Amino acid sequence: MVGNVAAVVVAAGRGSRAGGGVPKAYQMLGGEPMIRLSLSLLAGHGKIDLVQPVVHPDDIALYKAAAAGLDLLKPVFGGATRQASVRAGLEALAAHKPEIVLVHDAARPFASPALVARAVTGASGGAAIPGIAVADTVKMVDSKGDVAQTMERAQLRSIQTPQGFRFSTLLEAHRRAAAAGREDFSDDAALMEWAGHNVNVFEGEGGNVKLTTADDFSRAEALRLAALADVRTGTGYDVHAFGAGDHVMLGGVKIPHARGLTGHSDADVVLHALVDAILGALAEGDIGAHFPPGDPKWKGAPSEKFLQFAAGRVRARGGLIAHLDVSVICETPRIGPYRDAMRARIAAVAQISTERVAVKATTNEKLGFIGRGEGIAALATATIRLPWSP
Repeated sequence: MVGNVAAVVVAAGRGSRAGGGVPKAYQMLGGEPMIRLSLSLLAGHGKIDLVQPVVHPDDIALYKAAAAGLDLLKPVFGGATRQASVRAGLEALAAHKPEIVLVHDAARPFASPALVARAVTGASGGAAIPGIAVADTVKMVDSKGDVAQTMERAQLRSIQTPQGFRFSTLLEAHRRAAAAGREDFSDDAALMEWAGHNVNVFEGEGGNVKLTTADDFSRAEALRLAALADVRTGTGYDVHAFGAGDHVMLGGVKIPHARGLTGHSDADVVLHALVDAILGALAEGDIGAHFPPGDPKWKGAPSEKFLQFAAGRVRARGGLIAHLDVSVICETPRIGPYRDAMRARIAAVAQISTERVAVKATTNEKLGFIGRGEGIAALATATIRLPWSP
């Protein structure tokens, strides 16, 4: 796998100031781990060919859950400093021989696709970093806390990521710094300056904030949810008849049963109903429009693929799934023993937390085709949040 543009996403720190009980990169923002927002941005960007995550070895389980379904390189473990972590990512990328590399902090989850594009363009000149003008008066103080100098604001910039560089130049500078015992550079631009390279500053974004403290996360959560002001609800219904078999698939879980279910793909009525509910909330048709039942390639296919697609459509529009609720209607099998497994599997496939998935079950009181034990039905509701647009 070789690409012209790669990105290193740094998430190996502990971020203890953020609180929350888990490392900062894995704290939730609008229902998703913060690191996923940064990874999704870069993995889905048309100008990025490779994404190299750098994580802490203690966080590998958290990382795998957060990165599920994204097209990423295998993560590498970071070092004791940010600089060492970036170098580990660069060394891992060396075999792919990218021409340009972006270095991005997972703690800046709100960078835009346009900012990434500007970083790629700027990197062709050797080194380019985003910066925004400083609005406050900045003063330099001495060891006693007295003002030593008032800085000229017109020449000051607050620097952000992603920062863009010629890959070979940045890697060589990192290797030189390591050989010289220098591990104290606060960002890659400072390292490049030390190595004698010119660094250009291009226009950053006011919304591209770095999240560090618990207050930062609280404000970011409020801002993210405020931006997702288009709250929508969709419903879905599906039914399949019993046929030959020794199990049924419900909610992605294989449940032993005297008979199987017949119909589209693996006949998972729970996932089919959820897919229609999500697509309904998006106003993007139904499951049959995207996966025609007459197409032989879907015969026997796992319905999880359909749910992955529907959930991906929400993320592609910059939104999130707020809640999924499904009721299973059948006389047999009993759903109770499998309820938690179904919730966990649906959450994993949709890439949301289990707390955002509800599974209920009821019989049809021996009435109708369900009451006669001829099939199973499912009724689902999906609540999603999308960016507001007129």
